[in-house]
Amino acid sequence: MPIRRVVKHGERVLKTPCPPVDFAALAPRLPALLRDLWATMEAARGVGLAAPQVGLSLRLAVVDVRPEGRSRRLVLVNPELVWAEGEQREEEGCLSLPGVYAPLARAARVRARALDERGRPFELAAEGLLARALQHEIDHLDGKLYVDRLPFEERLKVLDVVKRVKPGWA
Repeated sequence: MPIRRVVKHGERVLKTPCPPVDFAALAPRLPALLRDLWATMEAARGVGLAAPQVGLSLRLAVVDVRPEGRSRRLVLVNPELVWAEGEQREEEGCLSLPGVYAPLARAARVRARALDERGRPFELAAEGLLARALQHEIDHLDGKLYVDRLPFEERLKVLDVVKRVKPGWA
C-alpha cells in the first residue's frame, strides 16, 4: 500500500476535468489503486481523496467521513450529483491546499449516483459532512477546487495565503 504524493494547487491535473472511466478497463488495477488511495487519504488525515489529487486523471474518488466514529468507506467511480437542496456554510479545506481553510456555502443535502468498486451502480442520499465531502470530491473530478467556488474577494485572500505557504509544500 504505497502512500502517493498528494498533488498541490497549481498542478495542471487538478484543473483538468476527468473523463468517465471505462470500468471494465479499470477493473484489473482498481484494487491496488484503491489501496493506495485509502492509504494516502488516511496518512494525510483526510475524509476524501479524488484520483486527480494523486496525479491520475480518472473519474474515481474515495470518501470516509467516519459517521458516529465508525469507518464507512465509499468508493465512487464515475460519480455525479443528481439532486441538491438547502445550504450549509462551513469552513472547508483540501489536501491539495494544505493548511488553507475558508468558509464555503455548499448544498446541505445531496443525492449522488456512482459505481462501486465492483462496478455496481448505486445512489446515495447524504447530508452534513458527507454531502460536503461528496460535492468536494466530485468538484475535483470536474477540475475544480473549493477555492474556485469562493466569492472573488475571499478567493484573493486565500490565494494570497497559498502564495506564502507554497514554497514549503513537499
